[in-house]
Amino acid sequence: MEPGEALGIAAQIAVALAGFAGVVVVFRRESVHEWSAVDKLRLRLLLGNSILPLGLCMLGMLLLTIKPMPAGIWRWCSGIAFVVSLLVAVTMTKYFRRLDVRQIPRERATGFVFYLFGMFGIAVNLLQLYNAALLGVFWLFFTCIVFQVITALFQFARMILLLPE
Repeated sequence: MEPGEALGIAAQIAVALAGFAGVVVVFRRESVHEWSAVDKLRLRLLLGNSILPLGLCMLGMLLLTIKPMPAGIWRWCSGIAFVVSLLVAVTMTKYFRRLDVRQIPRERATGFVFYLFGMFGIAVNLLQLYNAALLGVFWLFFTCIVFQVITALFQFARMILLLPE
């Protein structure tokens, strides 16, 4: 599969996931402002992990339109993915740490899942740094997009399957 095709498909999936966030909000009884802090964090994660891969896909497709194609296209994309992913991760970690542990006594899995995906995110971010510095290949850049989409899918499933806090 060519990079342009893969990016196009991933962008469509990311848009669909962002739309699913709207579906989740509409089908809840209470307004978003009445949600628990954990549910608001899940919504932020769902939106962030949908919008980030969409933006990265659009960046990659934009750079693919340059003729002749720049030699370091995937290095640039991985460098930008590293910086943006790091900023999103820091922001989400701040939101997670603001949660009151006593608010979520019945759900110990929330912290485990957050840190598990955080560890995978660190690994993917290190791959982006490696790709930007040394390799410059498409598939390593695409791992960041795939990771974000899988994380968004997981958050969507949790928001649908778990009862409100």
